[in-house]
Amino acid sequence: MDDVAQATPTTASAAAQERPLILSAKDIAAYTAQIPRMSQKFQMERSDLSEAKIIYQEMEDARVVESFRQMRTHILQNAGPRNCVVLVTSVVPDGGASFVALNLAAAFAFDESKTALLIDCRLRDPQQDRLVGGDIHYGLTDYLEAEDVEVGQIIHEGGLPRFRLIPAGRKSDAGTEHLDSRRMRDLIAHLRDRYPDRYIVLDAASPAEAADASVLAEIADFVLLVVPYGKVTESQIWSAAKGIDEQKFLGVVFNDEPQPRRVIWN
Repeated sequence: MDDVAQATPTTASAAAQERPLILSAKDIAAYTAQIPRMSQKFQMERSDLSEAKIIYQEMEDARVVESFRQMRTHILQNAGPRNCVVLVTSVVPDGGASFVALNLAAAFAFDESKTALLIDCRLRDPQQDRLVGGDIHYGLTDYLEAEDVEVGQIIHEGGLPRFRLIPAGRKSDAGTEHLDSRRMRDLIAHLRDRYPDRYIVLDAASPAEAADASVLAEIADFVLLVVPYGKVTESQIWSAAKGIDEQKFLGVVFNDEPQPRRVIWN
């Protein structure tokens, strides 16, 4: 199994409506059996993971790993038998959403029966390109702006087993318009429908920066709000939270606490 898609997503929404839901363990088994065959050209060493602030199962501070496992478990409980799209954003700029999004995706990839796809939706200020390396590559902006860029050209390995990344690509000041486009919606539908074992995490800018998070919340199943510990007021938290659909709002993640990351579930 290679997680790099080949088909174009233009008819993804219609195809998803026609295709029956894959709900049983028997149905999913046909897909999960292929996961070990995902191509993996390179894998980060533990020292590289530590430097990049990416969790791994054998890391010394097991409490950090466990906090992300708990986030993953809560999401899985809410998602039920289907995969899902999770939006991660922060109350204020530089609030730690990119760190949480990356490691939440890594936690999904811990499970050998699941795959994770992290999408850097910060088109004005890309955050995850470092995982791709220094090579010239296509990203989300390139795909949304050019009809001839295919899905398979924007999905990259991220140095972790069962983990894939769509970097932001070229910077764009038209971020909100791109993310609110039909091409973006069809892309997400295509990516989530291709494999039922795939869990998609969207890394988005703070609502204080742009309307991107509001736009992406419409196509996400769940929303996590990251709060930088000790750097925001209660009114700022409530202001950001009230703009999120209650049916999708999973809770608040406190980042940079003196203790391991804490989550208040909705």
